[in-house]
Amino acid sequence: MGDRRVNLREAVARLRQVAEVEALSSIYESDPVGYADQPRFWNMVARASTRLPPHELLAALTGIEQVMGRLRSFRNAPRIIDLDILLYDDLVLNEPGLQLPHPRMTGRAFVLRPLAELAPALRDPQTGALYRDLLERGKFEEAVAVAAASELNHEE
Repeated sequence: MGDRRVNLREAVARLRQVAEVEALSSIYESDPVGYADQPRFWNMVARASTRLPPHELLAALTGIEQVMGRLRSFRNAPRIIDLDILLYDDLVLNEPGLQLPHPRMTGRAFVLRPLAELAPALRDPQTGALYRDLLERGKFEEAVAVAAASELNHEE
């Protein structure tokens, strides 16, 4: 919701306060998933390093969402920003509130496209499959690059 470019710019700036952002993918636009009556999504992937353990990182990301005004009214509701941990090194974790790798990432082109752009040799820690191969073999919603991450710093 709102100005997607401004929201992504602010989210990245806030992420830089809790992690060292090493790289950003292009920005991809796709149809919404789960609840269709909302604007098209803008998505990107950040590669970052942090000293925070996974649960503390998740709490920090949730805090960023809250500060930016995200309301959790219902599942897949329209939102200002949605920050997820896709991977945390090669950690496989299945705990209440946090699953790693993210359990739905391999079914979403708007995650796999920017991930494959940023890390084409990255493999799923559970299956060993290259994420770019999963993208090429699967049938997915359209996810189209609409801007380079560097364009977050420019006004439209």
